[in-house]
Order: sequence, then C-alpha cells, then structure tokens
Amino acid sequence: MKKQQEQIGISYGFGREFRRFFRSSSAKIGAFLIISLALIALFAPLLAPHNPYQPDSLRDAFQAPSSKFPLGTDQLGRCLLSRIIFGTRISLTVGLVVQGISVFIGVTLGLLAGFWEGKVDDLINGLINTMFGFPGFLFALAVVTALGPGIYNMFIALGLVGWPIIARVVRGQVFSVKNKEYVEAARAIGCRNFRIIWRHILPQCISPVLVLATLGMATAIMAEAGLSFLGLGAQPPSPSWGSIIARGRDYIWDAPWITTFPGIAIFLTVLGFNLLGDGLRDFLDPRL
Repeated sequence: MKKQQEQIGISYGFGREFRRFFRSSSAKIGAFLIISLALIALFAPLLAPHNPYQPDSLRDAFQAPSSKFPLGTDQLGRCLLSRIIFGTRISLTVGLVVQGISVFIGVTLGLLAGFWEGKVDDLINGLINTMFGFPGFLFALAVVTALGPGIYNMFIALGLVGWPIIARVVRGQVFSVKNKEYVEAARAIGCRNFRIIWRHILPQCISPVLVLATLGMATAIMAEAGLSFLGLGAQPPSPSWGSIIARGRDYIWDAPWITTFPGIAIFLTVLGFNLLGDGLRDFLDPRL
C-alpha cells in the first residue's frame, strides 16, 4: 500500500512539473516545432513523395509548386519538398552531434577548472578566454578549411566552437557548490574526488548545461547551413538546407521557391530550439 502511494505521489509530482513547464507559451510552441521536426526526420522515407537525390525527369526542372511537386523542383528537376524533408535529418543530426561534442569538452574542462583551481584553473580559463577572442563562425570556417570540406570535419569544427561558454558556466557552478556542507561532509567521510564530482557536483550543473545545449542546437544548425552554403559542409547530393539555398541563389528571380522554402525550414527549426531553450530556462531557474 505504501509503495503504491509513493508511485502515485511520483506520478502526480511529475505531472504537476510537466504542466508547469508547458504553462509557458514559448515552451509549447518550441516543443511542438521540435517534436514535429523529429517525427519528419524519423519518417522521412514515408513522407517524401519523390526520391530526393534523383529527378523523375530533367524536364521537371524549375517546376513551380503544384499538386505533383508541392514545393516545386530545383534546377535538376528534384522534388524540393522531398529534399527539405531529408534535409531535416542532416540538420538535427548536426545539432545533436555538435552539441554532444561541445557538452563533453565543456563539462569536462569546467569541472576540472572549478574543482582543482590553481594552475589547472589558470590554464583552462586562459584557453577559454583565448577561444572567446575568436569569432565562432570564422574559427569553424578556418578549421573546416584546414581539415577539408565534409560533414564529419564540420562536426569537429562546430564542436570546438561551442564548448567555451559551457565550460565557463560549469566552472562558475562548481565554484558555487564545491564548498557546500554536503560536499564537505562527503570529503569528511573519505569520498574520493571523482565520486564527489560525479555524485554531488555534476548534478548541480545539469540544468544550465541542458539550457545551453538546447540553445546551442539552434546556433549549430545555423552554422551548418552557413558552411554548407559556402560549400564546406554536407557535400552534394546531400540535401542540406544550406547547400540547396546556395545552388538556388543563381535562379532566385526565376525560381524563388528554391531558396525560399529551405530558408523557412531553417527559420522554423532555429525558432523552435530557441523557444524551447527559453522555456527550459524559465522552468529550471529557481529564481523564476
């Protein structure tokens, strides 16, 4: 009976927190957009009406939106709707992988700098300040240029750009909690540093890191579109939104749909992650 009551209490508490999160209109809109995009990426082969890589016929080039091609076709006669649908997979994958790299590096260095201080902190903090001295997109552009164009090199470049802000936030969070009573108690009973970091300090850093990672997804997707536009990201025939826009800019007056619809897709994706990040920040920040 007691176990059943505890389960009811947990379910009720989760439901109450869930409702409190979605009380924010920005969180609702952001979650709706991101869930919709995730479903589109997951079921892309079922949703795409045509092959996104091969045209039905070259005679279909520059077709305006119609019942056969709802968003028109590109200069090679490929269905633009199908390419945008499959491009969702690329954009979301870039956001997840890039933020995974940034979070891993940022959290690791932030924990080391905040917990040990001294020379370790000076070295890591100096590296953070150095990274902040470079414009992020230009740094990523330089890394991709050095490594060569391609989506995997772009993962590395964008991942190296996004970690400093996460490291700085984690470092400050560690400073604020490492001298708390429960951490001192863990030291007093002989807990090792790794256990203290893992069990008592790292959980206090999850909330701000989660917000930063969500907002960083939008930045990563924008950067991917920019690098692909310049020909340094996903290579043809991959249906990256940035590369679709780049190849349609020469026909912007004759076939504006080639650049318009991928641009709208980028706008909605970035908007969704920004709104979701704002909702998470309001939900997780105890001061709000």
